[in-house]
Amino acid sequence: MNDVEYRMIENCEIEIPPPFCLVIFGASGDLTGRKIIPSLYKLDRDKLLSDQFLVLGVARTEMADADFRDQMKDSLKEALPENFVEKTWKEFSQKLHYMSIDYDDPRSYTALKGKIISIKEKYEDIRNCVFYLAITPKVYETIISNLGSSGLASEDEGFTHIVVEKPIGWDLESARRLNTILRGSFQEKQVFRMDHYLAKETVQNILMFRFANSIFEPLWNRRYIDHVQITVTETLGVGHRGGYYDKAGVIRDMFQNHIFQLLALTAMEPPALFEAERVRDEKVKVFRSVRPFPLDRLKDVLVLGQYGKGRIAEKEVVGYREEPKIPGDSVTPTYAALKVFIDNWRWNGVPFYLRSGKRLKKKKSEISIHYRHVPHLMFAHAMAEDIEPNTLVLRIQPDEGIDLNFQAKTPGSRVCLNPVAMDFAYQRIFSLTAYERILLDCMRGDQMLFVRDDGVEQAWSLLTPVLEKLEKDKDVKNFPKYEAGSDGPEEAELLPKKDGREWRPL
Repeated sequence: MNDVEYRMIENCEIEIPPPFCLVIFGASGDLTGRKIIPSLYKLDRDKLLSDQFLVLGVARTEMADADFRDQMKDSLKEALPENFVEKTWKEFSQKLHYMSIDYDDPRSYTALKGKIISIKEKYEDIRNCVFYLAITPKVYETIISNLGSSGLASEDEGFTHIVVEKPIGWDLESARRLNTILRGSFQEKQVFRMDHYLAKETVQNILMFRFANSIFEPLWNRRYIDHVQITVTETLGVGHRGGYYDKAGVIRDMFQNHIFQLLALTAMEPPALFEAERVRDEKVKVFRSVRPFPLDRLKDVLVLGQYGKGRIAEKEVVGYREEPKIPGDSVTPTYAALKVFIDNWRWNGVPFYLRSGKRLKKKKSEISIHYRHVPHLMFAHAMAEDIEPNTLVLRIQPDEGIDLNFQAKTPGSRVCLNPVAMDFAYQRIFSLTAYERILLDCMRGDQMLFVRDDGVEQAWSLLTPVLEKLEKDKDVKNFPKYEAGSDGPEEAELLPKKDGREWRPL
């Protein structure tokens, strides 16, 4: 086995993956040019990849290697205008190759296998292969099955990994079917189900913050915590994703993956060891402990909304039903607020309020831990206003960091308290982007940030009954809306308010 190589960047130790061939399905698509190639370019520029690696783009489009390189060059200039260097590009571009295939034709995979073998023969150090499905989920099953039947999924001299972008299924049944097809061609240790949210440094730090600090972990339970809020909001509309989004909606697009993963990281028990399988075991246990949602009383725990026209950053924007590819009578929700209970020893009775929406006032992703009031406030008689309990906020984006709000005395002779925030910001610290981290980890075989098959199915098992109920009972006329640029539908404010609580401001 080769010795593991590391590189230090600004006091951050990065493990260098072994030589590899990255095969990108959907190489002519938007994701490849916008995210994958720019991430590889930066990793290569910063010497975080082996000298021995190649990228083979495959898609239906007929294209020569030179045409593919020109297309990726244009994408890089647009994605990284300040980081593009012609000399660096010339060296990097020689690693890019292209092949046209028919996803449905088994003979194309025979030809692809021959191409990969010829590449490996030219570069004897390259024994590992990563297949990245940067394509529409409609063809996942076809490609996975053909990779298995052609022998491309086997591991002979090195590893073979497959990266699958979300969504992993459309509901519980389709997720199970996709997982079954994956298991038919690959072993679970070869499968990397991607949720780029988990690769954000701030998301990873949730575990480090919780379990490495003895001041916080003893207070991370129902005895001290009143409730938890998880917020993921956007100012953007559906944009060019209208065709997909109108079929999916906010629950499929955000809750089943991003938000439920944040919930699991916040609520999970400490694993015995910080290893991928141990961590993923604990996340699945959280999903198994989530109280089933009351389908006969959904309004008690769920609020939906859809944005209408309004103003974002002083600019007029259209409503959801006026967006391209959106039907004029669509009742697809673009906002959801959900109250979740976790029925276990740590969290019994503690509500988790989750919310996500498009075209809202601010872009924000954060987890806020709201502690209980002190049992006896000796200063109450001297204070004109109630004293707010402590709040710990884990800011995921855009202002990445952590802040803790607590009370401190204002200078002077009177008893006067004011909230003070201790603020830690990530902006001054080196970090990889989400896609850079994902690419490195799947090449190194580290599945810590990737979702396991049972985790996917457990999340879908909670949400599929809700989605089926909403589809059955949808009401075109009375569907609640909210104005673009607002905090969301007014009904959402009542979700915590009826429990005597309120949302943190956006």
